Formats: sequence, structure tokens, C-alpha cells
Amino acid sequence: MSEAAKKNKPEFRNIHVTDLANYRLPLAGVISILHRISGLLMFALLPFVLYMLQQSLVSEDTFAYLKGFTSGWFAKLVILALSWAFLHHFCAGIRHLIMDNHIGIDKDSARQSSVVVLVTSLVLAAAIALKLLGAF
Repeated sequence: MSEAAKKNKPEFRNIHVTDLANYRLPLAGVISILHRISGLLMFALLPFVLYMLQQSLVSEDTFAYLKGFTSGWFAKLVILALSWAFLHHFCAGIRHLIMDNHIGIDKDSARQSSVVVLVTSLVLAAAIALKLLGAF
């Protein structure tokens, strides 16, 4: 009987680097990692954004040049990535602030709030993508 009990009991162990391909991270973990990636992306692009802001305020000519520069597809893609990073980081940050108050920290609530963060950030990023592409 102890043999049958051991077979049904899950084994918890540390995960080695070679096991990462077989490990399925829960959605809350994915959202947490995306929160860190979005923060890193915003931090890395901050000097570039501040430089462009500074240059756009120098004169009307540089503003017109930067306006033409940002109308290209690559610049729009970078703007969209930065917008998604901000929106995701903001939504996930609110989620973390709520969880810091011990609200929604059980497994089901954490998964539901992860879904809300992911869907909200993607819907808002899609709206910005439509705006960048000139849909409205």
C-alpha cells in the first residue's frame, strides 16, 4: 500500500538548467518574467527616447526630421514594442500592488489576474498598433 501512495505523490525537486525545456511555467510566472523583461526594455530604451525628445525640442526642422524618421516601419515597430512594455509593466505593477495587500494571492486568483494583465496589455497594444498603422 505504501508503494501505491508513493506513485501518486508528486515529487518536487530543484530544476536544473537542462530541465528548463521540459518545465511548464505557470501563467503567473510567465507574467512575472514578462514584467521584468518589459522593465528592462523600458530602461534600455530610455536614453534613446530622451535623446529624441531633446532633439525634437531643439527646432522645427529637427522635429520635422524626427517626425519623418518615426513614420518608417521599423521605428513604428520600436514604438509599438516600447508601448507594449509600458502597458504591460503598468498593468502587472498594479497586479503586484494589489497582491502586496494580500488580495488575490491564492492560486486561482493569481491565475485569473495573470490572464487579465496579459489580455489587457495585449488589447491596449493592439489599439496602439492600429493607431500607428493609421486605422483611426
